[in-house]
Amino acid sequence: MNEKKQKSGFSSRIGFVLAAAGSAVGLGNLWRFPYLAAKYGGGSFLLVYLILTVTFGFALMITEIAIGRKTGKSALYAFSDLDRKSGFIGVLASAVPIIILPYYCVIGGWVVKYAWAFVTGSGSAAAADEYFGGFISQTGEPILWLGIFILATMVVILLGVNKGIENISKVLMPLLVILSVVIAVFVVTRPGAGAGIAYYLKPDLSKISANAFLAALGQLFYSMSLAMGIMITYGSYLKKDANIEHSVRNIEIFDTGIAFLAGLMIVPAVFVFSGGNEASLKAGPTLMFITLPKVFDGMAGGHIIGAVFFVLVLFAALTSAISLMETVVSIFVDKTNKSRRFVTICVTIYTIVMAIPSSLGFGVLSGISIKGMSILDMFDFVSNSILMPVVALLTCLFVEFVVKPKTVIDEVESSSHSYKSKKVYEILIKYVSPILIILILISSILNAFGINTL
Repeated sequence: MNEKKQKSGFSSRIGFVLAAAGSAVGLGNLWRFPYLAAKYGGGSFLLVYLILTVTFGFALMITEIAIGRKTGKSALYAFSDLDRKSGFIGVLASAVPIIILPYYCVIGGWVVKYAWAFVTGSGSAAAADEYFGGFISQTGEPILWLGIFILATMVVILLGVNKGIENISKVLMPLLVILSVVIAVFVVTRPGAGAGIAYYLKPDLSKISANAFLAALGQLFYSMSLAMGIMITYGSYLKKDANIEHSVRNIEIFDTGIAFLAGLMIVPAVFVFSGGNEASLKAGPTLMFITLPKVFDGMAGGHIIGAVFFVLVLFAALTSAISLMETVVSIFVDKTNKSRRFVTICVTIYTIVMAIPSSLGFGVLSGISIKGMSILDMFDFVSNSILMPVVALLTCLFVEFVVKPKTVIDEVESSSHSYKSKKVYEILIKYVSPILIILILISSILNAFGINTL
């Protein structure tokens, strides 16, 4: 109980919402969402995604935040605090951010490199065919940029929850929104953008399929930072008088809004650049680092908008990395009882050491692969495709059979706020969510082994 009282927390509900939204808004919103939307029918995909957000996504997020606030503990001990036999769920949940943080910082380093290139006027060089491949295959430069990214993340964590995470989120999240709107307005007003806007927003009901549904489900799952211990950790910092239900709604609005704006930024721009070639919209991970620089280089005023765009992406990547590192730091502070400063420095060293192999996996260690996956892709597969769905499924079963949904509902209502959606929540957490998570898990594993379900 003493730990709960001494634990720092967010000074306001808006601070919590912005920090949690910052965690949810990351690279997945800015490149993965647009190409999935383009692939699966534009407006149709948006509709399916929105429905899943206010149902499946809401149920899982409110569960994690409520567990965090009720226990006042990180993911490592939150489950065992409620039921001693369920501590293994906390161990698995804690493993997710520990695995993700290093390789996420590698990609964050790539973003820093491209932001620097465009800001310093080297956007044309960054748009060259061989630029990205030549950059990531090097040894020293990618490590330098990922080191800068990690150190920036560390500084925020060292400042603490209130002065660091909350304050930086209050600045970066509004900037994210403003920059997203500016870029989206610029793009949609370019000559020929109308066709791209129609392609993105006009529903194509013929493309609504089981695969489209699974794609939207998977995107939502990863986009909202579910089953990563983050929302449990942030929930442990949340004041008892805060309205959890309203907070989750606001987080969803931020996350979905940024994803929607990302589509308006990227889909019309690429559509115009490619002359309406749908294949360019489905470039996947290469969309951000290969296709988009070409788009900006070929647009009037594109170098300026490219610089603004990559600064935007950097902000999004940084807010997510901050959440990942904060979660890992919180886990080891709870485990070791060492000072936050000491643990943060240790976690930073760990992140740099573990990030280097993922970075070198595209260069001198490119010969190391498992099932055709690079070192980075292998870590991504273990964390995103295996551990996250498993943790989410175990969390649902934990709520249904161990602590019962009433425990979560009571915590939501402990702040003297009624839980308006509690009946729907019970149905979702008991029946709907477990089935959907199992489908995600099966689909992810099949895709990893070359059996394309999406």
